[in-house]
Amino acid sequence: MQRCSRCPELRAYCAEVGRTRRRAYAEWTYWARPVPGFGDPGASLMIVGLAPAAHGANRTGRMFTGDRSGDFLYAALHRAGLASQPTSVRRDDGLVLRGVYIAAALRCAPPGNRPTPEQLERCRPFLVEEMTTIGPRAVIALGAIGWNAALHALEATGVTLPRPKPRFAHGAVVPLEGGPLLLGCYHVSQQNTFTGRLTEAMIDDVVARAIGACGE
Repeated sequence: MQRCSRCPELRAYCAEVGRTRRRAYAEWTYWARPVPGFGDPGASLMIVGLAPAAHGANRTGRMFTGDRSGDFLYAALHRAGLASQPTSVRRDDGLVLRGVYIAAALRCAPPGNRPTPEQLERCRPFLVEEMTTIGPRAVIALGAIGWNAALHALEATGVTLPRPKPRFAHGAVVPLEGGPLLLGCYHVSQQNTFTGRLTEAMIDDVVARAIGACGE
């Protein structure tokens, strides 16, 4: 997956970000390539996010690591007993996830954090493979893009989806025939967490429901 070249425009963008960098990260050697999923390979809960942040996971090489979105997410997972520590700074910081695996709809950072439908489609096989390998009992989708990506991937694994397809909403809970429980959560972006659209109590509730579905 790290050698994937299905979206040359994204590989070029990630490489350029890694060359120019931000002043705060001038001493870093950016990962600047597709970011793999991260977590417990035997997890019963999967979280599907949007894409690596240009100066977050594209810099550190680990999902939701090195930015404020990750700070919010991993703090929630730590409160729920799924993460060994509440912070995720770099790949070698000792963080261990238990019972949860984190994936994304897109594995390369997109300009403006806005992936195109074509890019999402090209990247989907990686999420399908992870869904098949992990076989989660619950899936938390962060935001509408994560929700739709999870639905497409689950359908590709043979899960029967309701018709019409369920729409994203925070707090949505959809049992899927022959598949996991799908839960919706606003994305952990600063746009949501800094404005109070997504609070700690809100994400804790979604995570608790997912854990309950997993029987953890």
